[in-house]
Amino acid sequence: MIAVEHLKVRVGGFALEDVSFEVPTGHYAVLMGRTGAGKTTLLEALCGLKPVAGGTIRLNERDVTRLQPAARGIGYVPQDRALFQTMTVREHLAFALLIRKSEPLVIQQRVAELSHLLGIAHLLERKPQGLSGGETQRVALGRALSVRPGILCLDEPLNALDDDTRQEMYKLLGEVQQSTGVTILHVTHNRDEAEQLADRILVLRDGQMVCQKG
Repeated sequence: MIAVEHLKVRVGGFALEDVSFEVPTGHYAVLMGRTGAGKTTLLEALCGLKPVAGGTIRLNERDVTRLQPAARGIGYVPQDRALFQTMTVREHLAFALLIRKSEPLVIQQRVAELSHLLGIAHLLERKPQGLSGGETQRVALGRALSVRPGILCLDEPLNALDDDTRQEMYKLLGEVQQSTGVTILHVTHNRDEAEQLADRILVLRDGQMVCQKG
């Protein structure tokens, strides 16, 4: 569950003002709005990457407004995917678990589980420069899901993919949401994405939430 109340975030001359919305547990919400409306800023505030000037953020019944990013239980896929060029797919899937000092067998099992779910088991020894756009997105998703977050935030995850790959990703994202039960907030400009994926649509305009459907 994502519950935001009267959120204020200021970045330079731009501000999110009095933003409130809720996404129930296990639902798939799409956040839409024109370029510059504040979609990425809102996502980064949820993830703890932008300081909050006012209001509250509650995730799965916890007030996380002042918590560090790692303590929020969020998996995040930024627009640029942010993959490490020197690391293999296997190392990306294991990375967050290694940071948390998980047992080697736990890491091995989770990497196998994710690679099967995302259809990338045959890519485990590859590095990002050898991957297609769709494969890169699958790896970024796997890394975000590795620690079993309750919330998954996706910033324009299907941007620049060709039509066939986009359709494959629609199916994959639906399967991921269904199999994990994760609550998803997905930023996009693309109305087709919203119609294909969302059971709740949020619309930002000039730093304010102007519409909630679903």
